[in-house]
Amino acid sequence: MSKLLFKLRNVPDDEAEEVRVLLSEHQIDFYETTAGNWGISMPALWVREESQYEQARELLDTYQVERSVRVRTEYDRLKREGKHKTIIDSFRENPFTFIAYLFVVYALLYLPFKFISELGKQ
Repeated sequence: MSKLLFKLRNVPDDEAEEVRVLLSEHQIDFYETTAGNWGISMPALWVREESQYEQARELLDTYQVERSVRVRTEYDRLKREGKHKTIIDSFRENPFTFIAYLFVVYALLYLPFKFISELGKQ
């Protein structure tokens, strides 16, 4: 029976591809499900044979530790060199989206406060 190994929702494409390659290199039989047409299903990697699940889980755990160290090291290097992405970079890339997000955050913070203060007046 198949077992869920790795959920792919919000996983970067490069990480998902590296996991697929890792499983293929170790001859682990797996398949992938997508989010579907409406994006409500669960995109994931599943191991077909339950007997291979433990091996796949160990490989994935080791990979994730190594990736975490690698990505953190890369971020620290970029930060030292002053090349990491900042809030100003996000604004420059897409100012309309940035301002829209700020407005949404403001509304989410303001509306509950306004609602509570109106209840207090009664």
